[in-house]
Amino acid sequence: MSTPTVERTATLWMVNDIPARMIYAGRRWRVTDTPTRLRHSTWSVPLGEHHHGLYGWRFQGTDEEGVSFVFDVYKGEDGWHVHRAYD
Repeated sequence: MSTPTVERTATLWMVNDIPARMIYAGRRWRVTDTPTRLRHSTWSVPLGEHHHGLYGWRFQGTDEEGVSFVFDVYKGEDGWHVHRAYD
């Protein structure tokens, strides 16, 4: 399993305040598992970013070709960002 660190903007769609779909790296991703809430104790947010309570989500996303990754995403001042993607 590789764990590249990335800092890319993502667009998330929520259903009942839980991630359901995402656009990231020019691809559409459908959330295909039960998302896990991430808090500060789980992983750190980039320097200079201050958050309270919920820090982000971890979920599996599957694209239209059937490729799946696990994503760690967090919400910054300018929107959602993918912190890590695991294949």
